[in-house]
Amino acid sequence: MSLTSAEHPFAEFIKILGKGKKGSRDLTQDEAYRAMQMILADQVQEIQLGAFLMLMRIKEETREELAGFVQAARDSIGCNNRPTLADLDWSSYAGKRRHLPWFLLSTLLLAENGIKVFMHGAGGHTEGRLYTEKALETLKISPANSIAEAEQQLAATNFSYLSLQHICSPLYEMINLRPVMGLRSPVHTLVRLLNPFNAQHSIQGIFHPSYRQVHQNAALLLNQPHMAVLKGEGGETERNPDVECLVQSVHNGELIDETWPALFARRHMKAEQLDRQQLIQVWQGEVDDEFAQATVIGTAAIALQLLGKAESQQQAHQLAEQFWLNRNLNRFS
Repeated sequence: MSLTSAEHPFAEFIKILGKGKKGSRDLTQDEAYRAMQMILADQVQEIQLGAFLMLMRIKEETREELAGFVQAARDSIGCNNRPTLADLDWSSYAGKRRHLPWFLLSTLLLAENGIKVFMHGAGGHTEGRLYTEKALETLKISPANSIAEAEQQLAATNFSYLSLQHICSPLYEMINLRPVMGLRSPVHTLVRLLNPFNAQHSIQGIFHPSYRQVHQNAALLLNQPHMAVLKGEGGETERNPDVECLVQSVHNGELIDETWPALFARRHMKAEQLDRQQLIQVWQGEVDDEFAQATVIGTAAIALQLLGKAESQQQAHQLAEQFWLNRNLNRFS
């Protein structure tokens, strides 16, 4: 390790965060933007990156910091020059542990009815979870390997999944530091708001309820037209039908909070193991699983209302039910 007396430009941001209880403060949106800009441009030493991420983790990011990080990431990958090719941006970064990723069937249901859904995520950073990429293998859906291929898939099938690795490799590398650090970092939050294809509508799931409002307010600062965030099952964008679901959204600069009721009076027991084949069996009607079906329909209903396809929860739920009843049962044959 080479040492120099000259202060590294990135040290400014570490000092702001790390001066102790009385001396430290939050970053402004501009400072957060400049910090992430340097990180993504590989202008930061590894030891600085580790210190920065963990200082942010201890205090937790503010809406201004999150907005600054997201804007820097979007600028880095050239989002501003990319046409809007998706109707709905759907982030998938948490992975599932207790239940199968039924939300995938929700997205396919939407795609089957003319809604272009772009999904992005990263798998493998937390042990013991089933990530979207693996589940898509079971559904015989090939992930895209580039932005260009994602565009082609959206045009052909109304659905595409693209790994963060092919969107922004530095962010992908940082999100995979979790096993090294033992903790999540702000990267796990900012990637959910990345919206690489500039979709007018985006939806995110989080695990910790306190992050809902941070996402909502960051989307407001980023001037995102229509965004919804919910505490999803396992942290994914998936409504748990056993409990009421608070959806916090932004619509053309207006903040809206709406509670969707539980669909069952009693909670269901989780399966002893996750059998990915059940995703196909439930879709094809070979397995009757009321929890799975309610999850698929309930998650799709939230997306449909966000998209403006229904004016009320009841209408959205009825439309989602109609989609489910009319689905192509031979899709996976």
